[in-house]
Amino acid sequence: MFQLGKTIVSEDILEKEFVCNLSKCKGVCCVAGEAGAPLEKEEVKILEEIYPKIKPLLRKEGIQAIEEQGSSITSDFGDLETPLINNSECVYVIFDEKGISKCGIEEAYNQGIVDWKKPISCHLYPIRVKDYSEFAAVNYHKWDICDDACTLGKELKIPVYQFTKDSLIRKFGKDWYDELEKIAKEHT
Repeated sequence: MFQLGKTIVSEDILEKEFVCNLSKCKGVCCVAGEAGAPLEKEEVKILEEIYPKIKPLLRKEGIQAIEEQGSSITSDFGDLETPLINNSECVYVIFDEKGISKCGIEEAYNQGIVDWKKPISCHLYPIRVKDYSEFAAVNYHKWDICDDACTLGKELKIPVYQFTKDSLIRKFGKDWYDELEKIAKEHT
């Protein structure tokens, strides 16, 4: 691990390789797991505001779950998350014609309906950020459903930090990312 500004960064994001392979995994990360996507406080308000705009893109099951649970929830552990449908898939998940799950929020963003891409935790994946009072921990999250992404990343020789460049800049800023790139070059 190394310190970069007010972050403590795992060397795994420099050393591990990763590129999402939707043709293999079908976007299962949006439909598997035990909890919704982690949310930041300000994202709760954004989801409330954009819900009427993205609602026409969502599936009826997602709409029903949102109208019952809200556009976000607080878990039993006090964490802010996206709600789930039947304790499984994210309420914002939609499926394309090939059965690949996609984010309805991101689809609305791509269509110019909203100007917010999706929760930062989803955009950053496979990186997870844990905020503490004095710093944020930036870690690589290994999940066996992403084995195909690891294989593709190795084939293409793309480390996690490069795959997540846009989301890291969104979260921490361009200067932070530029410094991360310098550290990565020194590391290899």
